[in-house]
Amino acid sequence: MFNLSKKAYLLLADGTIYEGNSFGAVGTAYGEVVFTTGLTGYQETLTDPSYYGQLVAQTFPLIGNYGVNLEDFESNRSQVGGYIVREWCNMPSNFRSKGNIDDFLKKQNIIGLHSIDTRSLTRKIREHGVMNGVITNENVRDENVLQQLRSQIMRFRIENSVENTTCKEIEIYGSQSKKYTVVLMDYGYKHNIRRELEKRDCQVVVMPANTDFDTIMSYKPNGIMLSNGPGNPEDNIEIIETLKKLCKTDIPIFGICLGHQLMCLANGGRTTKLKYGHRGANQPVIDLYSGKTYVTSQNHGYSVMKESISKEIGVVSHINANDNTCEGVRYKNCNAFTVQFHPEAHGGPLDTTFLFDEFIEKL
Repeated sequence: MFNLSKKAYLLLADGTIYEGNSFGAVGTAYGEVVFTTGLTGYQETLTDPSYYGQLVAQTFPLIGNYGVNLEDFESNRSQVGGYIVREWCNMPSNFRSKGNIDDFLKKQNIIGLHSIDTRSLTRKIREHGVMNGVITNENVRDENVLQQLRSQIMRFRIENSVENTTCKEIEIYGSQSKKYTVVLMDYGYKHNIRRELEKRDCQVVVMPANTDFDTIMSYKPNGIMLSNGPGNPEDNIEIIETLKKLCKTDIPIFGICLGHQLMCLANGGRTTKLKYGHRGANQPVIDLYSGKTYVTSQNHGYSVMKESISKEIGVVSHINANDNTCEGVRYKNCNAFTVQFHPEAHGGPLDTTFLFDEFIEKL
């Protein structure tokens, strides 16, 4: 049963306070408050590095009903700053389940909050945009505590996000007998990107985000994959400079999410922060070449400004059917294409996995 005796609070930058109950770890966690609309895939959400530094609210009211397992992690640990749900299930039922979400959060030292009105919170973020906040077990009704928390909220900023989520050294998956060698630039990559490449006869060389151009080229890659990741893409100056050099080679490049944004910046484009981002497994994307609409999984707070892509450099290939933002670019000046959504989505629709096949054909 829930431990209803332990109170927990969510305090937002605008002064709003949500009172609920604690689950997972106990303490105080600051972050950028965002929401995700996925009905399933909560374990993938919790382990997705793109959520680094964020307090994640699930819009679906019951989370944890199929438990957690060891196979569906998208990274080696939970990456969220804190977790917010309407209700968590303490009696999961699934043949793959190895435990419940409360114990998982405790092991990962992630602070959770339940029994708040997540619908009200979601409406607030949609109307006012993402904002900083804090989940805490401290008594926010104490004025001294409240003022201290507010001060920290105003100072909070997600920093060094890629550096804190990328691997520390080069990791190689698969033998040299594989047909292709693909360098996967780890900006905070989801493991299913690697799995999709391995399925297609690729030896995958996962490299830290700031790996220099000469080291990348020393592996003689047939292709280069630019992964997803957290934070503001404009913060990654060194990575952008490396991508400028990679663009001058004829090696096929495929970028996803943050990789899509970084490729844009490396080619003179611009990015902008969205009001509340695209997070969930039900984002409709229109392919401007075929006219087809795909249902995609997404997790990002920044977007490529499609008007910033010059006609000489590339062409916008996909747009979001909800808000018309850029969802893909095919480049003319180099052998590259990128998408904002996640074609590898493990806890989401698989409409666009064919993009991995297109990438392999280029190799």
